[in-house]
Amino acid sequence: MHDLRRLVLGYKFGIDEVMTKISILRDEFRHIHDYNPIEHVGSRLKSFDSILAKARRKGIPLSADGIRSQMFDVAGVRITCSFVSDIYRVRDMLVAQKDLTLIEERDYIAHPKSNGYKSLHLIVKIPVYLSDRVEDVVVEIQLRTIAMDFWASLEHKIYYKYGREVPQHLTDSLKLAADVAWSLDSSMERIHDEVKAIAGEQEPAERKDTLLDPQEMLEAFMRTAEVADEAYHRRMIE
Repeated sequence: MHDLRRLVLGYKFGIDEVMTKISILRDEFRHIHDYNPIEHVGSRLKSFDSILAKARRKGIPLSADGIRSQMFDVAGVRITCSFVSDIYRVRDMLVAQKDLTLIEERDYIAHPKSNGYKSLHLIVKIPVYLSDRVEDVVVEIQLRTIAMDFWASLEHKIYYKYGREVPQHLTDSLKLAADVAWSLDSSMERIHDEVKAIAGEQEPAERKDTLLDPQEMLEAFMRTAEVADEAYHRRMIE
C-alpha cells in the first residue's frame, strides 16, 4: 500500500507538470496573441478503488510496475477547445516540447468509436523531479471541442446510470446526437474561418464543400430530436 500511495502521488505530480505547461500556453495566448485556442482545462486522478477495479477487470498485476506498464489512464488531463483545428494546433505545441514524450496517439476524431465518441487522446510521458530521483510519469491528455465534451459527458452519465447496459433506443439517439455535434463543430469552424478570411487573416478552411450548411445542420438536429422522441414514446407504450 505504501508503494501504491507513492505511485499515485507521482501521478498527481505528473498532472501538475502537464497543467503547468498548458497554463503557460493559455497565458501566452491570452496576453500576447489575439486568439486563445484553449477554452477550458481540467484534470482527474483515478481513485484507489477505480485502480483496483480496473486492475482486477483487466488482469493487471496490482503492483507499481504492473500499473505503470499496463494502465495509462491513472492520470488524466482534458483540454477543451473551440474548434477541431484548435485541437491539432494545441496537440502540435505540446508534442513539440522536448521534455514531453509522445507514447501513443489515438485519434477518435478521424476514426470515431462506433457509438459516436470523438476526441483526440495523447498518451505522454513527462519527467517529475523528486527529492532523490527523476521519475517518468505517464499522463493521458484528451483534447475535445465543447460539443464533443458535452456529448461525452452525457454519454458517461447514461452509461453510469444503466451500468453499461444501455437500451438500444438510447444508444441510437446518442449516435445521432454525435452526428449533430459534429455538424455543429464543422459549421461553426466554417463560420470562424470565413470571418477570418473577410478580415484578411487567411483563406477559409479546406474541405469546405464537405461541411454542412446551416439548413442541413438544422435538418440533422431535427431528425435526431424526432428519432429520440419516437423512441421515448415507444418505450412508454411498451
